[in-house]
Amino acid sequence: MIEIKSKLRRWGNSFGIVVPQNAIEGEQIKEGDEITVHLKADKDNVLKEMFGSFKFSQPIDEMMREIDKELYDE
Repeated sequence: MIEIKSKLRRWGNSFGIVVPQNAIEGEQIKEGDEITVHLKADKDNVLKEMFGSFKFSQPIDEMMREIDKELYDE
């Protein structure tokens, strides 16, 4: 698997990325081959974008105290 950083660029009505030649050398990939690309934006709040936000029924500190009590108080 190859990992590169590239900027998304507009080409007409589409967007594209450039894969540098040296990144694919030795991978037996050539022009016209079909590839799969996994995209991940370099943003600050990626987890929230991926999973959304969850509203808890009680404050986190209360939940943590309950968990600690269950784990450590016998």
